[in-house]
Amino acid sequence: MSNGKRLTSTVTSQSTVQLSIEEFEVPTPGPDEVLIAVEASPINPSDLGLLLAGADASTVSKSENGLVLSLPDGAVDALTGRVDHAMPVGNEGAGIVIDAGSEEEAQALQGQVVAVLAGGMYATHRIAKARDCLVLQEGTKAVDAASCFVNPLTALGMTETMRMEGHSALIHTAAASNLGQMLNRICIDDEIALVNIVRREEHVELLKSQGATYVVNSSSPDFRSELVDAITATGATVGFDAVGGGDLTTELLHAMEVAASLSGDEYSRYGSTTHKQLYIYGGLDRGPTLLRRNYGMAWGVAGWLLPNFLAKIGAERSNNLRSRVAAELTTTFASSYSHTLSLESVLDAENMNEYCKMGTQGKSLVCPQL
Repeated sequence: MSNGKRLTSTVTSQSTVQLSIEEFEVPTPGPDEVLIAVEASPINPSDLGLLLAGADASTVSKSENGLVLSLPDGAVDALTGRVDHAMPVGNEGAGIVIDAGSEEEAQALQGQVVAVLAGGMYATHRIAKARDCLVLQEGTKAVDAASCFVNPLTALGMTETMRMEGHSALIHTAAASNLGQMLNRICIDDEIALVNIVRREEHVELLKSQGATYVVNSSSPDFRSELVDAITATGATVGFDAVGGGDLTTELLHAMEVAASLSGDEYSRYGSTTHKQLYIYGGLDRGPTLLRRNYGMAWGVAGWLLPNFLAKIGAERSNNLRSRVAAELTTTFASSYSHTLSLESVLDAENMNEYCKMGTQGKSLVCPQL
């Protein structure tokens, strides 16, 4: 086989992160594997976590082989497992199967456009297990299937978690993001009450134009009262937070407690008996998560991670969710991108400043065949 190219990130013992493109020999797939010519792979916040390893994009400079960034003091101590190991980047993507192993399941994918959550997708070629590939409907383009997993399955995972834990409505922050817009469409289709939290007035209008009923602007001077009103109207008792840092966690739990207390239950110094659950699934704010205990005693805060959720619900239910994504790829789970990048242009400092912003309408797409 010929050589391929892939983007790698290496944390060094000198507290730097080296980003470069390396050549590799394109492997031959095993009996149950396929070889994918990767055509499109999104840059998600989780990809930036691996790519930058916590380094600030403002420290970037050119190096002989690509780019180099500086890690904060002491950060390398928490990254010892990856020091001096070049790590391929890119959680998910889509492309065409150009070679397949001998087993029937693999052979059936020959020539098909597939999507996969395999890691190392910022590469011209990627080997994957045939069973892990999402087979797309005929005529689907790889660029439309690039974000089949992380955002769609996370959004579906939120509504599934809500049901599994006995809640009837939910709250979501960073709600104008690609993921947030997907979640809004899911909740409309599935008749689930959703409280959307955004940071700008134009995002309020964006979501309302897409059918959202409850959209609250966290920058508004009336944020607290408007949030309580929306939670009271929906009965939301579980939230999913993409921000993580700061005091938004406290604001959400407190608003749920105030709404629960309005039900007329007898006063207790321990607060309402309604359990309020908040899951942190992102880190848009890398600062500390601040908890001010003003929301009674019936509450919980935990992390939420897609792979852990999928393992919990099992293969059959996971496949059902994946099938829904494939069927609604250009409607409910459609994604939009503001920038298209080749592998080489990912290693451009000006481009990095753009794709690291994680803005609402600023998602970038890596196209390794460019």
